Amino acid sequence: MMSRRTVFGLLAATPALPARADPTSSLVAAARSQIGVTTGYDGSYRRLAYPGGDLPRSTGVCADVIVRAARDAWGQDLQRLLHEDMTKAFAAYPAKWGLSRPDSNIDHRRVPNLEAYWARAGAQTWRAKSLTPGFAFPGPLQAGDILTWRNFLGAGPHVGIASKGGPIPMIVHNMGWGTHEDPLIALWFNSATAVFRWRV
Repeated sequence: MMSRRTVFGLLAATPALPARADPTSSLVAAARSQIGVTTGYDGSYRRLAYPGGDLPRSTGVCADVIVRAARDAWGQDLQRLLHEDMTKAFAAYPAKWGLSRPDSNIDHRRVPNLEAYWARAGAQTWRAKSLTPGFAFPGPLQAGDILTWRNFLGAGPHVGIASKGGPIPMIVHNMGWGTHEDPLIALWFNSATAVFRWRV
């Protein structure tokens, strides 16, 4: 039978398990890691592998920032998740593109489809009921929140990840010149649309 001193000695010698990385911090870090890597913008239709399909990391659209961050941080594939949900409930998704069935090449790269997916997943925390300035999301925002807009300049819907909350929120997004981190107030000219707190 081991003495109490031996038991305590063994416990003290046991290495501590590493703390599990915070999922939100991992998502933000994965989004930020795209800065300087994704330097272009390409909204064209591309045939992609499925699942796990992607354009070269040097380019993409705003939605690709979120798709890549979720894959890198959490191993969650929005291409697959959204395609599977659209296959089950196609009528629950926007009918903006004249499609009669899901298309895994492009569906996850379209912001209205992502909004529908996250809402169906119970992640929507706020939706604008009227025209709202692009920085006027209800606070406090949290790092890792996913924000969407409607663009006044005719470039279509937009999505980004809040990389910092607090009084001066920051977002990571690609608005046409690669992945950048900008103050939220820089998007004042857009219309704030929704907030999603998607967690795994």
